[in-house]
Amino acid sequence: MRLSARIAAAATALVLAGPAVTACAPATSGAGATADAKTGTLRVWLFQEVDNGPKEKVVQQAVSAFTASHKGVKVTVDYIPVETRAPRIKAAFNDPASAPDVIEYGNTDTAGYVKDGGLADVSREFAAWPDAKDTDPAAKESVTVDGKIYGAPLFVGVRALYYRTDVFQDLGIAVPTTQAELVAAAKRIRSARPELYGLAVGGAYTYGALPFIWAAGGELATKKDGTYTAAIDSARARQGIAAYTGLFGDDNCPAAKCARMGGNDTVTAFASGKAAMAIGGDFNHQAVEAGAVRGKYAVVPLPGLGKGEIAPAFAGGNNIGVLKSTTHRTLAVDLMKELAGKKTQRGLFDAMGFLPTYGDVRAEAAARKPYAAPFVKTLEAGAKFVPATPGWGTIDASLVLPTMFQEIVSGRKDVGAAAGAAARKMDEAFRK
Repeated sequence: MRLSARIAAAATALVLAGPAVTACAPATSGAGATADAKTGTLRVWLFQEVDNGPKEKVVQQAVSAFTASHKGVKVTVDYIPVETRAPRIKAAFNDPASAPDVIEYGNTDTAGYVKDGGLADVSREFAAWPDAKDTDPAAKESVTVDGKIYGAPLFVGVRALYYRTDVFQDLGIAVPTTQAELVAAAKRIRSARPELYGLAVGGAYTYGALPFIWAAGGELATKKDGTYTAAIDSARARQGIAAYTGLFGDDNCPAAKCARMGGNDTVTAFASGKAAMAIGGDFNHQAVEAGAVRGKYAVVPLPGLGKGEIAPAFAGGNNIGVLKSTTHRTLAVDLMKELAGKKTQRGLFDAMGFLPTYGDVRAEAAARKPYAAPFVKTLEAGAKFVPATPGWGTIDASLVLPTMFQEIVSGRKDVGAAAGAAARKMDEAFRK
């Protein structure tokens, strides 16, 4: 899920109607509703954006199209802050009377919500939906748990390489086409311009590090008989970890300053003119445009190991799902399709910059707005997703991978020891 663009929404007042919710909601029984009313009011919960007006306009158009074709049906939409989504949605799973029928949720939340028994299995409807055939495989994976579909992808976000065109030109450096060239360019820039980070990296930037692990052929985990086992300590994963942590040092991004940096920090360093390169998302485009480097940068896919290869990127984004407790299942699924359909995704790209989850719609988007092209190319090259299990939520929240990176760059552990410790913590989370 992409959260960085929404951090400022923390101070936004809740517009969600309903009873107060605490983080101590009881476990849900997972029982679904038996009624399937064809008239009445559908309630929708969507995420509040920093600048929510454009999103509201697109959503209203989708809702109007839906109600025009469904007589006797009304739709109410409430926008909730991302930061408070977890307790509110968990409580909704346990209180059908006040719960919405349709929700927006982060794609890394899917497995946990399925385990809680909150999301409806819409496999049959998804398979019969014409738009679904063009869904990006990584996006489809984000709504899939144990072979069943629990929603529709709404948008996808990936990261690519932002670089300073003026610095590269001044120093006569070619745009890197391999990981080795990327590292060499970063170190050459740092040597010639010590006031700059060559490539801004962060010890707390999990999704900036994963492409290095995946490019080396490593994986976070493997799945067998429905159970995940950590693979972060495999030989290929360790190779990728070593490549990423090798970028922390005085010859590129000093560990003392960069070890605790996260994704937002690295993008801020680039946008403010303190770094010659950074790994940033399509969703960071506006922030970079508003920074000191406007007109002096370009974006290309992050290179992999071989000449011309693209390092696999994490496929972030959000989905639209139907609650298992809805008493309007057929209508709710139809509304899910309207909100996540091609027409709405075109509108959200134009209004918010959200990358569509459909290959054909993304191609149209890149043609209309060239800045999206490197991100589209990255997606088409094959983006990857995290393990579809509730355990990943624990691993992410417990900062297992950032801790591993920071232990290595600080010198407290070597790559093997740190990766081994991380694997043990991951396996513990997978077993719960």
